[in-house]
Amino acid sequence: MTKVFFQTHGCSVNFSETEQMKGILAKWDFEIIGDMETADVIIINVCTVKGENTALREIKKINEDYGTKKLIVAGCLTEELIENVKEVRDDVSFINTDNIKRITEVVEEEINDNHIELLSKEKELKLNLPKIRKNPAVGIVPILNSCALNCSYCSVKEIKGELFSYPIEDITKEVEKCLNDGCKEIWITSQDNAAYGIENKENKLPLLLNNILEINKDFFVRIGMMNPSNVLPILDPLVEIYKNKKIFKFLHIPVQSGNNKILRLMNRNYTVDDFKKIANRFREAIPNITISSDIICGFPTETEEQFKDSLNLIKEIKPDVLNISRFMARPGTKAAHMEGQIAGGVSKDRSRLLTDIFGNIARMQNEKWLDWEGEVLIDEIGKNDSFIGRNFAYKPVIVKGDFKLGDIVNVRIRSVTSYDLRAEDI
Repeated sequence: MTKVFFQTHGCSVNFSETEQMKGILAKWDFEIIGDMETADVIIINVCTVKGENTALREIKKINEDYGTKKLIVAGCLTEELIENVKEVRDDVSFINTDNIKRITEVVEEEINDNHIELLSKEKELKLNLPKIRKNPAVGIVPILNSCALNCSYCSVKEIKGELFSYPIEDITKEVEKCLNDGCKEIWITSQDNAAYGIENKENKLPLLLNNILEINKDFFVRIGMMNPSNVLPILDPLVEIYKNKKIFKFLHIPVQSGNNKILRLMNRNYTVDDFKKIANRFREAIPNITISSDIICGFPTETEEQFKDSLNLIKEIKPDVLNISRFMARPGTKAAHMEGQIAGGVSKDRSRLLTDIFGNIARMQNEKWLDWEGEVLIDEIGKNDSFIGRNFAYKPVIVKGDFKLGDIVNVRIRSVTSYDLRAEDI
């Protein structure tokens, strides 16, 4: 029996697609293993949204350590990455994110020394496929493919094509399957959940979420990233949906910059005040909500004053989670050819400063939870015999005890860090 090992990078959609490819291969009697050393075939599912460097570095490392093993590169593939991989080794097969249903074909050809490339862009419904989950307590459910925006720095459209929302009935069926399989936590995921249905001129995210919440089972829903420009038209119904006890009070809205001129250059289609309106509206309705956001440091032409606008916005809004990136010039994007490219050292200094400032904000936000008592859902195995649970606001809570994934545990918060809350059983 051919042994196959997967290594996965990137967003939750990538992890969902790895779970699907594992399920498809297992159905055809391939053995999915967790040890690269004993594998016959290594499949690396890569992300190139922030550039090819990380993916290429991992591929080079695999080639150095396991160059005699069969190698398949999957995921969000660009022409540049494929060309660079072929310079590392020429006996590699490629399968992009639109062709995961054909993974069996690729593996079979590769083990017979036929190196193939499945790179066509298709509007594939990637739901209700066999799955081997990384985490049996978490069901990852993609609701659409690609994105409705055309951000000047982003390559999602180049890789994934035009927006394609999956039918509500298929998404609901996938959620039901996850729950029947024992999942307690459902991740609603995509490049922009708030874009659901808008290719047909109607935002159907509230309708979809209400359908899911009507499923008569005990579970929690984490709604993933939503761009502000697509949240605004559905702001009021979305806030009401978030009040449902099944919804984790967790809102991921990437702002990317605190300066309107930079946002226009990014082609983000909203203003700083729009972002503030969303954050404040949710906080007014749900005071303990966890707000997550994203900032890009060093976008072309960004001045020190414009960067300070981002610092001041973060100080004002005080998000609980902040993903900080340095601008990367993506081939084929408008931003890569803009004048006023910022030196790497400047971007690095700005990201370091923002990281330091946010570390203090995150700790202060977490200190508000000291002595809080309540239930957490155990959804991850931690370090040193610990577990990670999530409370109603999706705050990570470190606990120790004899638990299993999916357990509900009563805890009291005794200490915090900038990254998590720490508890004892009560």
